[in-house]
Amino acid sequence: MSDPHDMTFKHPNDGDNQEPFDDHHAIIKGLLDTSASIAPKYFYDPLGCRLFEVITRLPAYYPTRIESDIFLRSAPTIGKEIGEGAILIDLGAGNCEKAAGLFDVLKPQRYIAVDIASDFLDGVLKGLQERYPNLAIEGHAYDFSGGLTLPPDLPKSHRVMFYPGSSIGNFTPDDAMKFLREIRKELHLGGHLLIGVDLVKEDQILDLAYNDPLGITAAFNRNILNHINRLIGSDFDIADFNHVAFYHREEKRIEMHLEAQRDLWIQWPGGERHFRKNERIQTEYSYKYRPETFESMLKAAGFPRVKTYLDEAGWFSLFHAEAGPGFVNE
Repeated sequence: MSDPHDMTFKHPNDGDNQEPFDDHHAIIKGLLDTSASIAPKYFYDPLGCRLFEVITRLPAYYPTRIESDIFLRSAPTIGKEIGEGAILIDLGAGNCEKAAGLFDVLKPQRYIAVDIASDFLDGVLKGLQERYPNLAIEGHAYDFSGGLTLPPDLPKSHRVMFYPGSSIGNFTPDDAMKFLREIRKELHLGGHLLIGVDLVKEDQILDLAYNDPLGITAAFNRNILNHINRLIGSDFDIADFNHVAFYHREEKRIEMHLEAQRDLWIQWPGGERHFRKNERIQTEYSYKYRPETFESMLKAAGFPRVKTYLDEAGWFSLFHAEAGPGFVNE
């Protein structure tokens, strides 16, 4: 157990049993695919983190606002059902404010913030520790989309996994199902999952949320090119690419792309890629669900008890799921 007055922060290569990030190989592989892509985890350099914080405050970007309202309304009930003294594990912690909103009702014994943006998270956790000096706070910087590995000293009982913001939508449905099963395995019998899920709704509402009039989402999308320039030594110019985002109704997902405005060659040490005018680089999928569909996924993943909290308009959902029996050695 960590000293509650001594916040710890672990980076990917200092004892978390995580493989080192292979950014260079992963990025180049995506760029050289027939349909080029960049994984959305590369949005979150320091500038990308700050741009996303601005996005969450835009009138058209409803998920953060509505999810916060759901939490405010349902937190007392959730707190009673989970009980005090849990180990709160925050996946994709960001600025940690959503998890901090649960501290008063859950009174966790330990808070573990997991995020890929280590520099940003480090600063956030220092401020959080000042606000909650008696809470054991840890930061763990790694990419859990490739597999979920928790600290080896973590007690098995009374774990609460917290995954807000509808980040589960960045997984394909099949991969989302695999990840839910991983979470179930790490929670053990009786553990709890709180997960935010964006829901299917009118196309225009979704399109506007990812095409704000101020162009903040466009800047956020283009900034991914600046980030990978630093990571692999490429020579992308963000002025050469337009932001494209739209709702694909048949696939039930938002798609974000960067579209080349002209024919151009992009180079990096040891390689290059030609982009034709109007050719796109896919940067994000964000799948939307119906409440009953996601509830069925949770039950199939090993969570027989599921409670669903919706806003009045039915735009967003918070699921509280409890891990049930069915796993060996529990």
